[in-house]
This record gives sequence, C-alpha cells and structure tokens, in this order.
Amino acid sequence: MDIKENKDDLLAFVNSPEELKLLDRDRLPQLAQQIRKRIIKVVLENGGHLASNLGVVELTIAMHREFDSPHDMFFWDVGHQCYTHKLLTGRNDRFSTIRQRGGLSGFPKRTESSHDLLETGHASTSISAGIGALEGKRILHDEGKVIVVVGDGALTGGMAYEGLNYAGHLGKDLIIIFNDNNMSISPNVGGLSLNSNLSKLSSYVSQLTTTPAYQYMREKLDRGIQGIPILGYKLYELFVRFKRAVKAAFLGETLFSELGFEYIGPVDGHSFSRLGQALKNARRLKKPVLLHVVTQKGKGYELAESNPSRYHGVSPLTQADGKLEKKPSVSYTEALAGSLTKQANKDERIVGVTAAMADGTGLSYFKEHFPERFYDVGIAEQHAVTYSAGMAIAGLKPVTAIYSTFMQRAVDQVIHDIAIPGLPVVFAMDRSGLVGGDGETHQGLYDIPLFRSVPGLTFLAPGDANEVDMMLEWALEQDAPAMLRYPKSACPDTQGSLNTEITLGRGVLSKQNGAEALLISVGGLFQEAQEAVRISAENGIGVDLYNLRFIKPIDEEYLADIISRYSHVYMVEDGAVMGGIGEYVAGMLLRKGLQVQFRWSGVPDTFLPQASRGELIEDCKLDRVSIATALKQQISGSLRIVKPAVS
Repeated sequence: MDIKENKDDLLAFVNSPEELKLLDRDRLPQLAQQIRKRIIKVVLENGGHLASNLGVVELTIAMHREFDSPHDMFFWDVGHQCYTHKLLTGRNDRFSTIRQRGGLSGFPKRTESSHDLLETGHASTSISAGIGALEGKRILHDEGKVIVVVGDGALTGGMAYEGLNYAGHLGKDLIIIFNDNNMSISPNVGGLSLNSNLSKLSSYVSQLTTTPAYQYMREKLDRGIQGIPILGYKLYELFVRFKRAVKAAFLGETLFSELGFEYIGPVDGHSFSRLGQALKNARRLKKPVLLHVVTQKGKGYELAESNPSRYHGVSPLTQADGKLEKKPSVSYTEALAGSLTKQANKDERIVGVTAAMADGTGLSYFKEHFPERFYDVGIAEQHAVTYSAGMAIAGLKPVTAIYSTFMQRAVDQVIHDIAIPGLPVVFAMDRSGLVGGDGETHQGLYDIPLFRSVPGLTFLAPGDANEVDMMLEWALEQDAPAMLRYPKSACPDTQGSLNTEITLGRGVLSKQNGAEALLISVGGLFQEAQEAVRISAENGIGVDLYNLRFIKPIDEEYLADIISRYSHVYMVEDGAVMGGIGEYVAGMLLRKGLQVQFRWSGVPDTFLPQASRGELIEDCKLDRVSIATALKQQISGSLRIVKPAVS
C-alpha cells in the first residue's frame, strides 16, 4: 500500500527518512500523534525515558525531513531523547523490545544502526564529538552537515561549554539545536535562557537575519568595511562589537554571539512550519549556528506534562490509570534518603548535593524537609564534587549523591579536591554494581577499581537498609572523606544479622554449625549470598557468611584470621572483577602465605548490554544458585584450585 493511501497507521509505512520525506506536510501532526502513542505504550510496558522523548517528536521529524541522515550526521545529547529517531530509522518493528535483553538500546547505539553515531548515555559530550566529526568530514572533502541536539539539561554540563568555545573558535558550519525544555532529570539550574519578554522579538529578528538576502548584504557590508584603507579592520572590529552589544541589549543573545555563533530563535519546537523554516535557514549558513528550540517535556501525556521530573524515567507499570506504582519494599535509595533526613535533623551542618538527579538519588525527599540545605548543581558532576569540597572547607558536612556511572566523570575532583586535603565529604553512590535496563553506559561496575586506590578515602558497601543507616551515621562522624556504594534494588530482609556495631575495616560474620567453607559477599550481593548459604545447607553443606562491609580500609589481620579457619573460601562482588576487591584479597593471602583454596567471582571484563538486574546477575553467575553450585564444586574438588604460594 502506498503511504499516501494509508489513512490510519502512518508509522507503519514510514520506516526510513526517505519514506518520511514522501509524506505530505499536512499529515505530519497525525504522524507525531501516532509516534507519541507508540512511545507511551512501549515505555509504560518496558520502562524507559518517557517525558524527554515526548518533547522532541516534532523536532525529530523536522530534522529527518530537512537533512539526509546518516550522510548528515545527527548527535543526540542526552541520548535518551532518541526514541522518535529510532522509530524513523527502520526500528519501529523492534521498538517493543527497547531496554530488554537482546532488544533495542534506550540510547543511540552504533551497532544498531548507521544512523546512530555516538553512544551518548552521559550528558554534554555531543558538541565535542560533533565538531570533531565535522572537521573530519571537511578534511575528507565531504560536504555533509553535522547536527548536534543538546537538551534536557546537557547545557548545564561544563564539557558542553568547552565544545561550544572550540566550535566558535574553528568557525565551521556546525549546527547546534538547543532543545530548551527547562529540564534535565530534575528542573534545570543556571542562567542559560532568554528573557521571555524578548522571545518574540528575538524570533522575528533571527528569522530575518538568517535569510539568504540578509546574509548576502551582510557579507557585502563586512567586506566593504574591511576594504577601507588603513582603518578597515579596526572599523570592522568596532562594527562587530556594536552589533553584539545591540543583540545583548535587546535580544539577550550575548553568550552564543560572543562565542561566534549565529543565533536563531527561540522557535516553537512543536510547530512543523516554524521548525522547517528555521532548519532550512540554519542549513544555508556557512558558520556555527545555534538554533534555540523551545519544547514541552512530556508533551501529549498529561501525567508527564504535569510532573516531567517524575516521568523522566519510569519503571514498567501495571496499573490501568498509568500512575507510578509504589514498591512495597524499601530500596537502598529510599533507605539513604530516610537516613540522611534523620541525620540532618540532628546536625544543621549536614547538606545534600546532587547533579541533576534529585529524584533518582532520593534527595528530593531530603529537599522536602530541608529545602534551604539542598543543592542541585545541574548535570555537572565535577562541579558538584568540588562545590562540596568548598562547603566542607567552610565547616559543613556535605552528602553528595551521584550515580556510580556518573561519578566516573569526577575522578580527578575526588582525588585532587577531596582526598588530598582530606575533606569530610560523604559520597552516596547510587546505582553501583549491575544496573538493569540502560546498558553499557549506565553500569556501576568501575567505582571499586577507580576509587579503592585513592589514599585516605574510606569506602563502604551496605548489605541492607540498617547498614545504610549505620554507615551513613558512621561516615558523617569521620573527619575524612567516605563513600557508600549500593545498588538500584530493594533492600533484603537480613533478619537482623547485620546489626552489629561498625568497626573500621571489619565486616560481619554469620556462623553456621559445622561449616566447612566461607562465603564472602560485598554489599549489594548479600541477599544472593544469604540465599546461597540456605541452598547449600539444604544440600548438606555448611557455609559461613562474611559481609565485608569495608572495601577500604580492610583490617587484614582480622580478615586473614577469619579466612584461616576454613579450607575453602569463595568471594562474590557486584563490580568489575578486573581490579576489584577479590584481587586485593587474593594478593593479601599470597603476601601472608595462607594455605587456603580461595576463589572469587565478579563481573567479567566486558561491557554488558541492557537486561534486568536479575538477568545480569544470572549472566555473571552471581545469583544464589550459581554461588551455591560453585561452592559445592569447590568443596567436592571437581574444580582445580590453585593455592596461594608461600611468599
């Protein structure tokens, strides 16, 4: 059936940008409506990024009609805005698999499509990549365009400004689309916005100044002034300064103009006619362009429109009314939020800091109780860490809550600004270990190798909600930096087995009668380890369980004494096996010459695609059944164990 003949399901017949270009302009609103319905249905079933994708439907359609992807390169920042892009580039038939094992990624993915150019799971990277790609095209005599979509808070990150500065310096025809929805994961912070009273005037002026006729006259005038003998270039410089001053005074365009960009906007991001004309104008310009597009996050879904932060990313829903379910068990995130609020009630010096993830880290709960002591610095993890350092210097006790995958971006600040001066900042690293749904870019597997080696930094891993509370209280009492790492999951019911007092470098030993083996677990795997001990007992194998608690420091004499009581020791960690805590314990045994059969398991040395946390745990053989099986094989001798040599 021809596209023009189909009146109902347009999306089924628009499987490529080429087919999209064949669609009559007056049918674009119908296509946008169908795309929104498709996204809402799938995301409410699978979970994923909802509000951000609903806001860029018209923009994405307009981009694919005006440009020729993949020859014209699209860079999405942040990548969770790419769902419409996926639907329009041949992936509609697989869209129901998004964020599922073996399905589509929730972010751009190079192995998925030639239309996906950069795995942008972290924010503020696209401008740097885009200007690099454009430079590569021009060196290779390729006249294709490069279009960078920066939005959903990506312009609150410092790396974006580094890219903007260099793009303006190069002066190449990079097109940056600023998707201004005044949001990131949480409401945006910062002063990057136009005065609303000037928006219409700015829009009219930018429409005029980007037309070919205006650009032709401007080029002639510029050359004429530069051609004046002796004073030409001085006069031209004054003329440019005058133009920028006028724009700054009347249109509020100082930043982008000063960086060397031609500013277009603001443009209604839900108007196909205005988007189309603005994109045409941007395409014609031979200089850096900033197209300011204003969109509504969550558009087309009332719940997401009214609460875009809550519906930024959602879990699968089962209720017919679409309301988010409240899980009955307490999560590690909720445990941290409750404990932090309790501690803040006792100490007015405690403050909460996050980087555009107040809801995800639970600090929104803290904010409700202490709004004057809550700080969201935007998508700027490096700034968040050093900002916390300044607060600690002034005598406050910052608790800085950032996902593990995003803490990777602030390693230098942790070392240079926190650890070296020994400042009492507590880092609450949510989503540590295996993280479901978001794939390679969001796994929290590398914090142990990255931060264990930092001198003076105490590193803890709670195994249940009570340990979250005890560890946070303990960390706040220290006059030194500390980190807590915990997974995105429900806290297990440990039946009080982890309620013992915290002692520096020591964990908690749970003994069984006649145990012949020791199982050591780290933090978020305690429930799997606890169940593995139960399964082993049902099979007639006694196993004691040691919850490590401290990733650093470790009381080596204490741990070595415990291990020396067993002939078989198995350790599991919810993190990268390369450079992990297991390697450290193995080295300790070698140094001490302990004759014990020691094995350890963690996440293998590979990037893991999206799946649920439970599926990932099983894939890595860190689930209860796999742990119990490994213990049985080790004890029975069916596995060859290399004993540590005497040093």
